[in-house]
Amino acid sequence: MHYEEFTGGREFVGRLEHGADWRTEIEGLARDEGVEAGWFVAMGAVQDATLLYYDQDEFEYETVEYDEPLEVASCVGNVARLDGDVFAHTHAVLSRRSGQALAGHLDAGTVFAGEVYLREFEESLERERDDATDLDLWL
Repeated sequence: MHYEEFTGGREFVGRLEHGADWRTEIEGLARDEGVEAGWFVAMGAVQDATLLYYDQDEFEYETVEYDEPLEVASCVGNVARLDGDVFAHTHAVLSRRSGQALAGHLDAGTVFAGEVYLREFEESLERERDDATDLDLWL
């Protein structure tokens, strides 16, 4: 296991804009405040969503799109630098009206309502390609 000790920095809470893209809103908060590394949790609802599933045999993401209102029952992720820009690695559990859960890497979603808590790390964090998984992982 590779690990480092990080020091917590500033903390932010925010409301995501109705009609905006969920992940873009989180990345915008990080950019606006100069956060290059951090951890976030969020909740709310989206009007649609694009989830990604990583196929571990093919080393590629499969896209699943949902064009329906969904509750964001849980959303967790981290902020790091990727290819010179801020990237919000976002995972979510979404729920249908029936209560059926859908989960995966949240690539996009139109915000109906959302709230986010972001905790900055004082140290910077960069993602780089990992040969074993072909994923962009923390150093």
